[in-house]
Amino acid sequence: MEVNKNDHVQGPADAPIVLIEYADYQCPYCKTADHIVKDIRKKLGDNVRFVFRNFPLIEVHPHALHAAIAAEITGAYGKFWEMHDLLFEHQDALDDYHLLEYAKKLGINGPEFEADFGQERFYQKVKYDYDSGLEHDVQGTPTFFINGEPFNGNWQSSELLEYLESLIIE
Repeated sequence: MEVNKNDHVQGPADAPIVLIEYADYQCPYCKTADHIVKDIRKKLGDNVRFVFRNFPLIEVHPHALHAAIAAEITGAYGKFWEMHDLLFEHQDALDDYHLLEYAKKLGINGPEFEADFGQERFYQKVKYDYDSGLEHDVQGTPTFFINGEPFNGNWQSSELLEYLESLIIE
């Protein structure tokens, strides 16, 4: 599983650990995972390259797809991570009205943002992430991969951090 030029990445390209997460902005477990990943990144610093990929579970989360598209649109304006954080922070308000308000809060022109919503390329980026998840047997969110391998442990406990730390020591 390779990091590609369209991925949203935090951390150096030469980090010994690549942590890829498939997530859904409306998933409460993903919100918890977001806090855990932020803590891991603080603790492990430049040892971790974090990649976020969209995996909206539209059957159970009706606003997840539009939230992912909104994040991709703001990414085109250099504001992906800011929108990413807003979406998880306001997970209970992901309808189109609020997505537009979040974009405006980030300094993105409202009519431009609305026009971008109709552009196929943003939907295609979300679909590409989702399809890559399916190819790697992602069945729910959040799902983590570490250096290309699925992490099947308990990400909600200290197990994920301990496993990542063990990779640095080796």
